[in-house]
Amino acid sequence: MPLKTNVAGVGYIYSGGTLLFDPSTQIRDARVNAHTTAFSFVKPIKLKNTLARIDVLIPITSGDWDGLLSGGPASVNRFGFNDPRIRFSVTIAGAPPGDAKEMQTFFKEKTKHTIWGASLAITLPLGEYYRDKLINLGRNRFAFRPQVGLLHRWSNWSFELTGSVFLFTNNNNFYDNQTKKQKPLGAIQSHIIKSFKSRIWTSFSLGYGYGGQSKLDSVSQNDTQSELLAAFSFGKTIFKNQSIKLFYLRNEALNSVGADTNSGGITWGILF
Repeated sequence: MPLKTNVAGVGYIYSGGTLLFDPSTQIRDARVNAHTTAFSFVKPIKLKNTLARIDVLIPITSGDWDGLLSGGPASVNRFGFNDPRIRFSVTIAGAPPGDAKEMQTFFKEKTKHTIWGASLAITLPLGEYYRDKLINLGRNRFAFRPQVGLLHRWSNWSFELTGSVFLFTNNNNFYDNQTKKQKPLGAIQSHIIKSFKSRIWTSFSLGYGYGGQSKLDSVSQNDTQSELLAAFSFGKTIFKNQSIKLFYLRNEALNSVGADTNSGGITWGILF
């Protein structure tokens, strides 16, 4: 993003599918249908001789969950704020900071280049949460996600590869007056992007996450996560300073805990 600019956006995503819980929760055959609207804001800044940025994401969800609880049918509806996220990103090497004109010149001259970067995302425990409920929109704990990665561009193609780890604080007000602790969860993601002359682009993404085993009052749970994600996106620039994106995301649990869901949505952003 060029200096002296900002990006504001809004997006909608629908998610539906099956949720696989640790057997100790006594939840079986769970399904979810959720509608989420998310508001975002991005601000690039110059940090000495490097380009950095701060972005904020605020999601709101309305969803229905149903399944079997202790052998009997149960359902619940939730509407409210999810936990918001703040992220700080910095370019380590590969591209100098600049305004819109300077960055256009750089990308025109450097049709093949690699950019290295790092970021830290913090998820804040401000979402809707009930200590006497198993299903919540918020997590009632902080989550920290340090991430490093690279972006390699050659002509109209781009390739991204990132690695990250999710670190969680304790939830001292978990269901049934328990304390929940969770081990770190590692993740790797890759994206390949193709740009076209008509200001259209498409991308295909793959991701994998593993870990996150939890403890309830020091009792280990059988809930280590192993999940594969795949996504396809289509985007277009409109009115010079605006863009829209359509996307589809598949989340597949590779063991007995996680989510088998399909998601689709649309986002809109404006540069000002």
